[in-house]
Amino acid sequence: MDTNQLMEAFKNKHGESKHQARIFNAPGRVNLIGEHLDYNGGYVLPAALEFGTTLIIRPRDDDKLSLASTNLAHTADIRLQHIGTKTEEWTDYPAGVIVELNKLGVTLSSGYDLLYHGDIPNGAGLSSSASLEVVTAYALLSMEGKETDTVEIAKLSQRAENQFVGVNSGIMDQFAVANGRKDHAILLMCDTLEYELVPFQTGAYKLVIANTNKRRGLVDSKYNERRSECDKALEILQKEIPALSYLAQLNPQQFKDVRDSIKDETVSRRAQHVVEENQRVLDSVKALKDNDLEAFGQYMNQSHDSLRYLYEVTGDELDALVEEAQRIPGTLGSRMTGAGFGGCTVSLVHEDAVERFIEEVGRKYEARTGLKADFYVCGVGHGVHEIKEGN
Repeated sequence: MDTNQLMEAFKNKHGESKHQARIFNAPGRVNLIGEHLDYNGGYVLPAALEFGTTLIIRPRDDDKLSLASTNLAHTADIRLQHIGTKTEEWTDYPAGVIVELNKLGVTLSSGYDLLYHGDIPNGAGLSSSASLEVVTAYALLSMEGKETDTVEIAKLSQRAENQFVGVNSGIMDQFAVANGRKDHAILLMCDTLEYELVPFQTGAYKLVIANTNKRRGLVDSKYNERRSECDKALEILQKEIPALSYLAQLNPQQFKDVRDSIKDETVSRRAQHVVEENQRVLDSVKALKDNDLEAFGQYMNQSHDSLRYLYEVTGDELDALVEEAQRIPGTLGSRMTGAGFGGCTVSLVHEDAVERFIEEVGRKYEARTGLKADFYVCGVGHGVHEIKEGN
């Protein structure tokens, strides 16, 4: 839907008003490289996508919030004083944001009509929930004439998801959605929120995201298991290096020097992935700054191999997508992105090969797994922003 169609849908839902409606957008995000590093003190390299969540919002003359979506049937009319009751519906995400705004002393001066439209497939691991939270916070702060500090918006959106919705997500998703910039990736240290915008000039190459469409039943249990294994590795290595706070503080040579102190081979492999993946992120940033996309693609391939063999979080479906992607001439690199055991891959593919990529990878993936993959071709877009005439 373009903005004119969305405005028509808004008027059909909420009617006419003397008040002016405004339009805001927050993107989805993809992590280009740096998986399972956020809780190990390492760097991640996410980027905002060109598709996301659009919100049309307009003040009301009463104290009611009227929430609707073009994607989902559930709607909600909530009085401001009643915000804070969970419903287990999508409306919990914007409600959680308002709860967090209230905690910061930002009370809404009126009710609002809101209509959301999402281009991000739910459950694909491209941060539809973070996009929903961030666009709500940014829009409400803008409507109320308050400061829109995008770092603070990312933090309050994460709190909304953690504390109100009850999902224990890290900060990366909300941070990338709030602070992304067109044609840039974000080198982010999740622990301190230090970040740097890194040019991501892909020229004739496109990002192709492929969704395995596999139900991700193993993610939570394996995620907790991997965290526990990393904690165990850290505890052992701290006896050798007392000042060590996180595994990712080690470079590969330092890890090699102390690796033998970890007797459990599985725990040792987990630590190896963390140390080498963190170095790959830093090497990838250098490649991007040098405009060396071929080197960046190789780091993507190496990352997937490490997640497959050392961290063991890929699974047959992700491996099949990556293997078939890497066979297509014009693919510089391909890897799983996200927690693993389903979800998506991200590939860097020459624009002339994209059509063949989608056809062949899709056909061979279905033959191998019995599942149909969905594909999304996109570039790197803006973080949260207001859509005004002419932009």
